[in-house]
Amino acid sequence: MNPYREKPGRPHKRAIYQTDWQLKKRIKRLFLTLFGLLLLHVVAMLMLEGMSIQQSVWLTLTTLTTVGYGDLSASTPAGQLATVILMYLTGITLVTLIFSDYIDYRFYRRERIRSGRWRWNMVNHILLINAPKHGGTQYYVRFVQQLRANSDYKDTPIQILTTAFSDSMPNELTELGVTHFHGSGTNYHDLSAVNAQEAKHIIILAKDSDDTSSDSNTFDTLHRLAEFNLSKRCIVECVDDENRARLAKLGAQSILRPVRTYPEIIIRALIAPGSEKVLEDLFTHENDHPHRYEVDITDMKWSDIVCALIQANLGTAMAYIEPNNEVVCNPQATNKINTKAIIVLVKTEVAGTKQDINAAINRYKQRLTQWEAMKASNN
Repeated sequence: MNPYREKPGRPHKRAIYQTDWQLKKRIKRLFLTLFGLLLLHVVAMLMLEGMSIQQSVWLTLTTLTTVGYGDLSASTPAGQLATVILMYLTGITLVTLIFSDYIDYRFYRRERIRSGRWRWNMVNHILLINAPKHGGTQYYVRFVQQLRANSDYKDTPIQILTTAFSDSMPNELTELGVTHFHGSGTNYHDLSAVNAQEAKHIIILAKDSDDTSSDSNTFDTLHRLAEFNLSKRCIVECVDDENRARLAKLGAQSILRPVRTYPEIIIRALIAPGSEKVLEDLFTHENDHPHRYEVDITDMKWSDIVCALIQANLGTAMAYIEPNNEVVCNPQATNKINTKAIIVLVKTEVAGTKQDINAAINRYKQRLTQWEAMKASNN
């Protein structure tokens, strides 16, 4: 059952979707009528002219296409009358109507695609809802390019649901294979038109990253999707941190601040869920953020440094600075290193001091010494 079915008391809005459906139905009906007339003419030639089935079909088709080779023709008055009525007056007229309706169908399809009113019936696609108020095209271009760079999403269909592109979608996005539908994420029929229930990921962008009222639209959209258990697929942007709890209650997969210069944050939420939180805090300097500690560490494994800080609840070691000032990121866990400083991802409200870092490392070294002693005694 379609969760986006027409609800009682709601305005009927399917009219905007019916033109192409009506044309296709009319073309199908004309084809069936034409086939019936061709069959009648074949039977007429069999009965009135005494032709074989092969000859009857050949004469019917050559007459319909107005080729008229002249090798066969109706000779009896009844056969000639049947040919005039079934082929010339009716059959050829139907062919003309079919071609005319097909051209109309292609025209309507092209116009509806251009204006964002064509239903693509996508599955396993990425659905982007809303367009940023400022620099929306550039943001989407960067987003799609970054996403396509990942092999898992190289060929994933992408569709945008927005009212921003009222005339047509910018060529830059069309060339990247992106489609769009002119509508709103708060509307049942628009969500149905973009096959939201079949989307692999749904991303709800803040309409204006500088306006906290954008969160109201985001909440309404997420609430609409939550009614059909789709919120768990949603990555949403939240302008005001106080609204995060409301969005979290609806079951959003991830809630991020809108960082317009870095669409990579949302892409990380798709590719490696959870890592976007670290990136978000790096850019906003709220909650977790990187901090440099001037500490000298000699001949100690990187994994031991990481464990020492985690056990002391002082954060996560991310990189270190060698005595020659070279910054080393993501070192091998078993490497023994010498540092003049380390970069630690810390929580703003409980950030430790340099003394806390040194104390944590010294305590961990003492435990290592005790463990080694116990291991030696057991042997």
